[in-house]
Amino acid sequence: MAKKRKWLGTSFFWLLILLIAILIIVFIVRPQTYVRPVAVSSILSDLKTDMAREQLDTLTVSNGSITLIRGQAANAPQESATIDSSFDITRVLNKNNIDYTNPQVLKLQYEAPSQFWNWLGALGTFLPLVLVCAFLIFMFRQTQGNNNQAMSFGKSRARMFLGNKPSVTFADVAGVEEAKQELQEIVEFLKYPDKFAALGARIPKGLLLVGPPGTGKTLISRAVAGEAGVPFFSISGSEFVEMFVGVGASRVRDLFEQAKRNSPCIVFVDEIDAVGRQRGAGLGGSHDEREQTLNQILVEMDGFDGNTNVIVIAATNRPDVLDPALLRPGRFDRQVVLDRPDIRGRVAILQVHARGKPLDDDVSLEVLARRTPGFSGADAENLLNEAAILTARRGKQKIGMSEVEEAIDRVVAGPARKSRIISEREKSITAYHEVGHALVARMLRNTDPVHKVSIVARGQAGGYTMLLPTEDRYLWSKPQFEDTLAYAMGGHVAELIIFGEVTTGASNDIERVTKIARSMVTEYGMSGRIGPVSLGHKEDMIFLGRDINEQRNYSEQTAREIDEEIRRIIQEAFDKAYHILLQNKTRLIMISERLIKEETLEGPLFESLFNQPVNDEQYEEPSVMAGMPVIDANNATGSHAGGYALPPQLQPPYTTSDEVHH
Repeated sequence: MAKKRKWLGTSFFWLLILLIAILIIVFIVRPQTYVRPVAVSSILSDLKTDMAREQLDTLTVSNGSITLIRGQAANAPQESATIDSSFDITRVLNKNNIDYTNPQVLKLQYEAPSQFWNWLGALGTFLPLVLVCAFLIFMFRQTQGNNNQAMSFGKSRARMFLGNKPSVTFADVAGVEEAKQELQEIVEFLKYPDKFAALGARIPKGLLLVGPPGTGKTLISRAVAGEAGVPFFSISGSEFVEMFVGVGASRVRDLFEQAKRNSPCIVFVDEIDAVGRQRGAGLGGSHDEREQTLNQILVEMDGFDGNTNVIVIAATNRPDVLDPALLRPGRFDRQVVLDRPDIRGRVAILQVHARGKPLDDDVSLEVLARRTPGFSGADAENLLNEAAILTARRGKQKIGMSEVEEAIDRVVAGPARKSRIISEREKSITAYHEVGHALVARMLRNTDPVHKVSIVARGQAGGYTMLLPTEDRYLWSKPQFEDTLAYAMGGHVAELIIFGEVTTGASNDIERVTKIARSMVTEYGMSGRIGPVSLGHKEDMIFLGRDINEQRNYSEQTAREIDEEIRRIIQEAFDKAYHILLQNKTRLIMISERLIKEETLEGPLFESLFNQPVNDEQYEEPSVMAGMPVIDANNATGSHAGGYALPPQLQPPYTTSDEVHH
C-alpha cells in the first residue's frame, strides 16, 4: 500500500510538470502577432486603398472570420472581422469591384478550420485553475499518509512495536538491578496471568519510572515488552497536545482502544509530565487542553476492564509536578526509581556498551568505572562511542586506554582547544592556579586523590584539576565540606601568593564555594551559630538539580547572621588553603614549572613530583612576577586569629565574572 501511494505521488508529480510545460508552450509557441478587430466594411475600404497604391495584400477567409494582411512584410499590420456562415466573400468582392482573380493584385486564401490553437487557448485559460485544484488534492492525499490524516486529528500517533521479534531484553539493561526485579514481575503478569488470578492478585495497571535523564527509563520499558513478547506502544506526552481543542483527549481514547485490541500489550508514555502536571497550577484554567487530556488519561486508566492485560508504563524526571490523582494506587500502582549507577552498575553498563567494540588489553572496565563517578548509562555509552571515534580518527584497530582517557576529558570538560593562543603570563597564571588546587587537595585528609592536572583549554575552561573518588559517596560530613572548600579556594590563593593579585579565573571557584557554604548554613545545619535549622523554602527540580525559586522565611537579623556565617566559613577555607600553599611554596613553583612544560600531569607523575625533596634555593620566583607586589605573610591580617584578609572578590557584595578558566 505504501509503495502504491508512493507511485501515485510520483506519477502526479510528473503529470503536474507536464501540464506546466504545456502552459509554457501555449504562451511561447502560439503566434503573438497583434490582429486589430474591425468591421467588414473597414477591411474592404483598406483593401481598396492598398490596391490603389499597388500594394499586394493577402485576404484569408476562415471559418467565422476574414483577416487582411496589409503588405508582404513579416510585421505587416493585420486586421480581422467576424463573419457568419452565410457570408460569401466572392460576391462581396465583386460587388465592390475588387479583382480577386489576379494574384498580382490580391492573394485570396481559404483556410480550413483548425481547433488546435483554440484548444490551447482554452487550456491556457483553465490550466491555472486545474493546477490549483490538483495541488489541493495532492496536499490532502499527502496528509492522509503516516497516520496523520487531515480530517483525523484525534487519531493516536503512538508507534507500535511487535513483540514477536524483541530487539531489547533485560540482557541489554544493566546497572539498575532493583528496577529490573520490579519489572520482572510485570513480565510474569503478562506471560502467566492465570497464576496471579488464582491467588486473587490484581494485575498492576500502571508503573511510573522516575529518575534523572539518561538512566535508562525508556530502555528498560522496551526490555519489558521484549521479554514478555507482547506489542509495545510508544508515545511522548507532548504528542497528545495540539493547537485544536479536544485533540489530546481524542488521541488518548484512540490509543487505549488500539491497546485493548492488541492486548496483552504495554503502553509507554515518555515524559508524561508534559500532560500530567497538577491541575489548576497553570494559566489555562478549566479550558486548558492539557487538563482535558489528563482527565481523559485518568478515566481510561481507571476504566480498564480487568481482563484486558494492558499495562501503562510512564517515565518522567519531574515526579514533583505530577497530579496526585495520577499517582494514586489503581492508576500508577508502582513507582520505580532509576538513579545513577554505583561503581558495580557502571562496570555492568560498560560491559553492555563494549559489545562489538574491540578493546585493547590495557583497557580495564573496572578502572574506567572508578574514573567515571556520577556517569549515567547514557554518559557511559557516549564515552565509549567517543573513544571509538577517536580510535578511528587516529587510524588504530583497537580502542586503547589513551583514547578512553581522552574521551573522558571530552565528555567531562569538552574537546581540547589546542589551537587557542594565550600569552605566557596567562599560561603561567593558569598553571599556578591548577597546581594550587591540586596541592591543597593532596595535603588534606578528606579530599579525593588527584587524578590529573591540565592547562589544556577544554570547552570554556582554560585548565582543570580532576580528582578521582575512591568510592561512591552518598553522605557528606562537615569536615569533608570544609576540606572541599579549601581545595576550591586553592587556585585563588595560589594566584594571590605567587602574583600578588587575583584574576577572573577563580570566579567559578568562588561561586561554588559560596553555594556550598550557604547550603551548610541554611540546609544542612552545620553552623553552630545558626543551629540545625532549615532556612529558605526551595522549589527545586528533584532529578534535574535546579532550583526554581526560594521563598525567604526568616528575618533580616537572621539573614545578616547567615551572611556572617557564610563569610566565616569561606574565610576559614581561605586561611586553610593559604597556610598549606605558603608552607609548600617551593613545591608549588616546582610542580607549576613542570606543568607549564608538559601541559598535563597525570596522577602518578603529580604524586612523584610532590614526593621529591625540594630546595628553596633551587626554584626562583617566576619571571612573570616581575614588578608585582607579593603578600607578606608576616604582615597579613585577618578577621580572626591567624587569618588573612579576604580579597575584594570575597567581600560583600560577591561578584563573579563571566570569564571562567577553571
